[in-house]
Amino acid sequence: MSKISTCPNSSAMTVTCSDCSLNPICLPIAVNKDELIQLDEIIRRGRAIKKGEHIFSSGEGFSSVYAVRSGTVKTYTITEDGEEQITGFYLAGELLGMDGINTNHHSNSAKALESSAVCEIPFEKLEELSAKIPSLQRHFFQLMSREIQADQQLIMLLSKKPADERIASFLVNLGSRHENRGLSSKQFRLPMSRSDIGNYLGLAVETVSRTFTRFQQQSLIKAEGKEIEVLDRKKLCAISNTTP
Repeated sequence: MSKISTCPNSSAMTVTCSDCSLNPICLPIAVNKDELIQLDEIIRRGRAIKKGEHIFSSGEGFSSVYAVRSGTVKTYTITEDGEEQITGFYLAGELLGMDGINTNHHSNSAKALESSAVCEIPFEKLEELSAKIPSLQRHFFQLMSREIQADQQLIMLLSKKPADERIASFLVNLGSRHENRGLSSKQFRLPMSRSDIGNYLGLAVETVSRTFTRFQQQSLIKAEGKEIEVLDRKKLCAISNTTP
């Protein structure tokens, strides 16, 4: 397994939770200043991860959850046939690693898709702090609920839905997550490859490429390499059966 490298000169090392621009996403709004200081004290922040390096691997003992500080991380598992199956993509401000809570071992592996940074939150200390701060505990439960919903949505996407609907849903979802970070829901970059998208959605990479081309011909999106511009979000939502 590739080890997480550190970057002692990184400015991320000196930024606290209260200073972080991702605060509204990964922290409960109800946490007051004193409680935020307590949370700051248990977080190991600013770990730099190079593209292709792992944060954790399947079978590894579970001890922490991780908040993506910058960059993008994918999680995956290895099937019985020895094939990689991507289970999720995580953007800045999103938490991962909760797959290990039940068995105390990670069932997935997590790898950086690009140069990234994560904040490590020791789970034992988080549990202790959550018992003292009800709003933090509730927020963590909401995050776990969101993970369950994401898993259910993926199952629905993979249950005989056509390629157009799968890819439209993927783009709409990604746009909404960028919007949650205060960024544009219509113009964003895809840090994952077409092959990764196909793997995640259960589609051949050729099908992904053809669908992107068709969406461009229909003036739904504009794609230049990894840069995406959503031209008609309303129609994209209609195709994906989601609310604009």
